[in-house]
Amino acid sequence: MTPAADPAESKPLRADARRNRARVLEAAESVFAAKGTGAPTEEVARVAGVGIGTVFRHFPTKEALLEAVLFARLSRFVDEAETAVAAESAEPGRAFFTFLTSWVEMSSAKNAYFQALTAAGVTVPVAKSDIGARLLTALGVLLSRAQQAGAVRDDLVVGELIPVIIGVARAAEYAGPDATLRDRTVEILFDGLRPSAGDRR
Repeated sequence: MTPAADPAESKPLRADARRNRARVLEAAESVFAAKGTGAPTEEVARVAGVGIGTVFRHFPTKEALLEAVLFARLSRFVDEAETAVAAESAEPGRAFFTFLTSWVEMSSAKNAYFQALTAAGVTVPVAKSDIGARLLTALGVLLSRAQQAGAVRDDLVVGELIPVIIGVARAAEYAGPDATLRDRTVEILFDGLRPSAGDRR
């Protein structure tokens, strides 16, 4: 089945219902981060301090809850990207690579949600959603600024950058819990995005 791109409630909720929904989402993110996406919904209800019925009123299935948590995480990430764009850093290269590093760090959790949803037969069209469009726009601005500052090679375009980011994220996952190895791996791969010595301004 293919859900809507935005899993948010389609009609306004009462204030108490909004609070309960937010509490369930926050608890779900915490539980899934600690115990994996296979953690039971009952555990989410316990951490949220609500009954299991409240969870299912907002999220009729485990997959609906996973999707909502995924989109909440992605929405926060896009907000951070747009904040970085609005800030217009005096060091565009640093801002660009800081953003990419955040993307890599976020990807492990994102991939876990995608895998769980895919296993359940759910298609999550993030790339074609409003979140996906906003993310690509922010990435394009940060990339252009970094290129103008001479911090990133001039021949790189956003369409090429996406598979690079995905590859770096996979490499970071493969490095496992060794933070030093993971950071070193990411840095080596990011070096390929920088101009060669002869091209530096």
